[in-house]
Amino acid sequence: MTRKYLLALDQGTSSSRSIVFDEQARIVAQAQRELRQIYPRPGWVEHDANEIWRDQLATAQEALAMAGLAAGDIAAIGITNQRETTVLWNRASGEPVHNAIVWQDRRGEPLCAELRARGLEPTIRHSTGLVVDSYFSATKLRWLLDHVPGAHLAAAQGELAFGTIDSWLLWKLTGGRVHATDVSNASRTMLYDIRHGAWDPELLAALHIPDSVLPQVRPSSHAYGETTLFGAAIPVAGIAGDQQAALFGQACFEAGLAKNTYGTGCFMLMHTGSQMRESHSGLITTAAAQTSAQRQYAIEGSVFIGGAVVQWLRDGLRTIRSSSDVEALAASVPDSGGVTFVPAFTGLGAPYWDAATRGAIVGISRGTTAAHIARAALESIAFQSAALLQAMAGDAAPVAELRVDGGASVNDLLMQFQADLLGIPVVRPAVVETTALGAAYLAGLAAGVWSDLGALTALWREERRFLPTMPRAQAAARIQAWEHAIRQATAR
Repeated sequence: MTRKYLLALDQGTSSSRSIVFDEQARIVAQAQRELRQIYPRPGWVEHDANEIWRDQLATAQEALAMAGLAAGDIAAIGITNQRETTVLWNRASGEPVHNAIVWQDRRGEPLCAELRARGLEPTIRHSTGLVVDSYFSATKLRWLLDHVPGAHLAAAQGELAFGTIDSWLLWKLTGGRVHATDVSNASRTMLYDIRHGAWDPELLAALHIPDSVLPQVRPSSHAYGETTLFGAAIPVAGIAGDQQAALFGQACFEAGLAKNTYGTGCFMLMHTGSQMRESHSGLITTAAAQTSAQRQYAIEGSVFIGGAVVQWLRDGLRTIRSSSDVEALAASVPDSGGVTFVPAFTGLGAPYWDAATRGAIVGISRGTTAAHIARAALESIAFQSAALLQAMAGDAAPVAELRVDGGASVNDLLMQFQADLLGIPVVRPAVVETTALGAAYLAGLAAGVWSDLGALTALWREERRFLPTMPRAQAAARIQAWEHAIRQATAR
C-alpha cells in the first residue's frame, strides 16, 4: 500500500507536539508535552535541548500509537520549530555545550549595540533583510562561543555544530548523519544572505563565527535524510520555521496573501512572491518556505508577547486556573474599563523595536477588576497585531483579509476584536494547527503525497469568518489610546 500519512514534529516555545495528518490534511492523532522554561537572569530565557529532543521523540511515538500506525504507514516527517532559538553541540558526543538560548532572550543586546556603533546595520539589513536585534541567532551564537569554556577553539577546529531547533532535531533523528537547515530558518540567523541564498562571509567575519559550525542550507521541501528510530526508515522531507510553515499551511502561496499566528508571540507574514521587498515601517524581510531552488520572500512583523500574556495571568497573577479560562473572565465585562495593557515583558518587537521597554498597565482606577485586566491583556494581542498590519500596508499593499491560526485564534472574543480593529475580515481555517500542517505539506510534496501547490490550495477550508462591527471612528480612537500607552511605556 502507498504511504499516505504524514508525521509533523511541531517544536514550539512552550511545548513539543507531534501531529499525524492524512492525505486530506485531517488530523488523525496528536500528542503534546509542555516545555520547561528556564530564566537564569531577567531578560534571559533558555531551554534544555536534550529535554526538547526527548519530549519531541516521545510525542511522536505517542501520536503514532494513538493513530494505530507504524513507521511503514508514514510517507515522510516534516519539522517545524521555534525560530532563532540557538543550540551549539559537540559533533562527536552529540551533547549540547549549553542550554539552548531562546528567541526571546535579550543577552545579545550589548553586542547588537556594538554592531550598530560599528555602522554594520545597513550591511546586515541589505544582506539578511533583518534589523539588528538580539532576537536573531547570530548574537546568541557569539555569546555561546565567548562564554562556554573552550567553545571558540573547539568551533575553530570543527568540533562543534550550530543550529536552530530544526537542525538539532534533524541531527538527532538521523543519528548525527545530517547537519542541515532550510532557507526559512537560515534567514532568521542574521548570518544568511537571502538575496543570494548563501551564508554571508562578511557577517561571519564581523561576528568572528567560523563557518565550520554552520549547517548546510536546503529548500524547505527536500529529502534531508532518513530516520530509523520508529522501527523502519522514514524520510525527513520537510523543514520550515514555525511562521513560514504556518504561512504555507494557510495556503498563502501568492503575493499579497497574509496570515497571523497567535502563539506565545504573534507573527504576521505577507507573502511577496519571488520579489524581496525591504520594509520602511519597522518590519523585516524574510525567506518564505521554498519548494524548489526558486527563492520566495515575505514581509514579517513579530510580537514578542502574544499568548504569553495569558500565561502570565495564569502563572504570575493567578487570576485564572487555565489559559482557556481567560475568554470567559474577559467577556464578563463589556470593555476594559479604560485599561490598556502593554505586555513588553522582554521589550517590544515590530514595528517598535525597543529592547529596553518593560510592561505597563495604563489607566487603572479604583473600579478596575481582574476581569478588566484580563480583557486588556487579550486586547493587547490584537492591538500589537493591528500595528503590524498597518505597517505592512505601508510597505506593500493593503490586505483584503487576514487568515489566522495558532492557539489563541480559537478565542472568539479576541478574533472579533481583531476584526473590529483592522476593519477587514478575519478568517479562521478548519485546521488551526497550520504550523504543523505546513510542515506536513512540505514533507508530503517531497514524498509525492501531493503533486503541487494547487492540490494544497484545494485542501484549505474556512471554519469561521469574523466581520468587523465596530464603527471605524471608535476603532481609530481605541488604536490612538493604544499608541498613547506605548508612548507612556517607552518614555525614558
